[in-house]
Amino acid sequence: MILPIVAYGDPVLREVAKEINADYPNLKELIANMKETMYNAAGVGLAAPQIGKAIRLFVIDASPFAEDDELSDDEKETLKNFNKVFINAQILEEEGDEWAFNEGCLSIPDVRHDVYRQSKVTFTYQDEDFNTHTETLDGLAARVFQHEYDHIEGILFTDKLPSLKKRLLKKKLENISKGKIRADYRMRFPNLKKSR
Repeated sequence: MILPIVAYGDPVLREVAKEINADYPNLKELIANMKETMYNAAGVGLAAPQIGKAIRLFVIDASPFAEDDELSDDEKETLKNFNKVFINAQILEEEGDEWAFNEGCLSIPDVRHDVYRQSKVTFTYQDEDFNTHTETLDGLAARVFQHEYDHIEGILFTDKLPSLKKRLLKKKLENISKGKIRADYRMRFPNLKKSR
């Protein structure tokens, strides 16, 4: 089932999400719905807060990035196969030089900006069967993970922009929170009673 994506301004996007266990109700169905919602919105990742649930869960399918001709063959291969569910993720270490990449977010439609992030990340997480893993990612795969991880920490990519850029975006972000925007997918706006 395609779920409405929560728009900028909703308090759930600012909550630090809570860990879950294998008893979380209808988890497999929730994961399937999140993937369907992500694909419907042409996203490469979707975190539970973006569908109104403050839990430490996100899904990623970075395979669309594998088409980028500027990437190395190794990075293309990594991205092509980067389709995972992350539960209770915790970053252990971020390292490497910061680099800029133009990011966007399904909760903040039509806003894109260069964001600086470190190039390598090591983290633990549980998969959908609650097996624990420790992994290290670098490059674009690390960035996609870091972006989704920020969501479960109550952080949005716009928080990482310089203050001047934030000021320039202020009116646009207010309009998004009021539903004064058109998205190609179903959204839920914090300052309106109904989903669009």
